Amino acid sequence: MALKVGIVGLPNVGKSTLFKALTKNPVDINNYPFCTIDPNVGVVKVPDDRLEKLSQMSESKKTIPAVVEFVDIAGLVKGASQGEGLGNAFLAHIREVDAIVHVVRVFDDSKIIHVDGSIDPHRDRETIITELMLADMSTIVKHTDRLEKLARGGDKEATRSLSLAKRLREALEAGNVASSVSVSEEEKPLLRGFSLLTSKPVIYVFNVNNLEQEISQEFQNLDYVKIDIKMEEELLDMSKEEMKELELETGLDDLIRKAYQVLGLITFLTTGEQESRAWTIKRGSTAPEAGSAIHNDFKERFIRAEIIGWEELLEASSWSKAKELGKVRTEGKEYIVQDGDVVIFKV
Repeated sequence: MALKVGIVGLPNVGKSTLFKALTKNPVDINNYPFCTIDPNVGVVKVPDDRLEKLSQMSESKKTIPAVVEFVDIAGLVKGASQGEGLGNAFLAHIREVDAIVHVVRVFDDSKIIHVDGSIDPHRDRETIITELMLADMSTIVKHTDRLEKLARGGDKEATRSLSLAKRLREALEAGNVASSVSVSEEEKPLLRGFSLLTSKPVIYVFNVNNLEQEISQEFQNLDYVKIDIKMEEELLDMSKEEMKELELETGLDDLIRKAYQVLGLITFLTTGEQESRAWTIKRGSTAPEAGSAIHNDFKERFIRAEIIGWEELLEASSWSKAKELGKVRTEGKEYIVQDGDVVIFKV
């Protein structure tokens, strides 16, 4: 499955620099609001030492990692939901992503202007949330009006959707985000159909002067990572060996891992002479569901799966040796695939 993450925040908080560090692509990071007009899109490899080790073991011709698509979206400002700044066009870009990375400026630098004139992470976070909620209110009002007409005509599907739409509207009117509304499994597809911005998982990136900088207690319960984005940009020109020698670590891997955690995703692996590959699936997927990540037909035609943990396979040194040792298990349709499983599907 393709994972798409949107980077949002006020102008000049470090979004485009973060995007550049993540994707290693040159983007316009000039020091003025709205320098990002069209969203930059970059594909980032998911760091996975397991895959590299399996590829070496199998002497694979190709190594194909899991990837995350990052979208750098222009800075939002107060009033964006009403068209201020660059307005609604950029809110539309956020609707297309699976999760939001919200960059909040904590660092202080007089050379980099702040759109509101001062550094205040609490105010800045609230500004973005408010704009997303106001955009959602406009969206859900339109949905509600349309569904009420259909429900009056006896449309049962519309009646079900209308019940959820009203609950979402009540939450937004009360100043709560859409993700605060409890949704049943049956209602989840309906919620996705509304494309509400505040129903998406959010990961906060607190952009600090240095990693020792403390984050306010009010943010401690959020899903967040702390990154010195300027330092990450400087690390771009350094090799892994140089970073290791200087005992420097990147915080970008933590962000990618956090995205997987927040979205409830895991990775299973396939390996062989032709290729070793990482596949992204939802946590809790059955073997047939996991197989559909490789090909849609695998779910319907699934017979069984041969499975071994990646560490066990490395210890055995080859698939054939692992089978000899009785380490490879045969699993059926009910098996829940685990993170790090190495799988061969039989269809």
